[in-house]
Amino acid sequence: MRLTSYSNYALRSLQLAALREPGLTRVDEVARAHGLSRAHITKLIHELGRAGLIETVRGRGGGFRLARPADRITVGEVVRLTEGAAGLVECFTPDTNTCPLIGICHLSRKLDEAVRAFFAVLDGVTIADIAGNRVPLLERIDAALAADSPAASA
Repeated sequence: MRLTSYSNYALRSLQLAALREPGLTRVDEVARAHGLSRAHITKLIHELGRAGLIETVRGRGGGFRLARPADRITVGEVVRLTEGAAGLVECFTPDTNTCPLIGICHLSRKLDEAVRAFFAVLDGVTIADIAGNRVPLLERIDAALAADSPAASA
């Protein structure tokens, strides 16, 4: 399976929020650390907020933080949110399926089994887990932010 960059950056945003706890994480930090547009991250943060994964604080000095403990948010939950239904093959989506082999095809059954196994693994991994090596992660992120700062380009 392959995840979209949208899912990747959703996970990275949540990971950074877990690393910065109990403080706030700013959209600009995420965008700069990963070389993305602020608008892209803002859209992502909005969706994570609507899903109840983060809470946002508006205004000067605002940002976002996890809405619940990092060990209570699974990677599987985030991937389901950002990827939508896991329609690996056409017959996984009954509304648009045109395959005449539905219901008798061994391939679709095995692919369905593989998708379920994939999510079973991701459901066993939390945001706390992916933020567990806090010091090296923060060092790398802080270095990326420093390299992107206006002072670094002067």
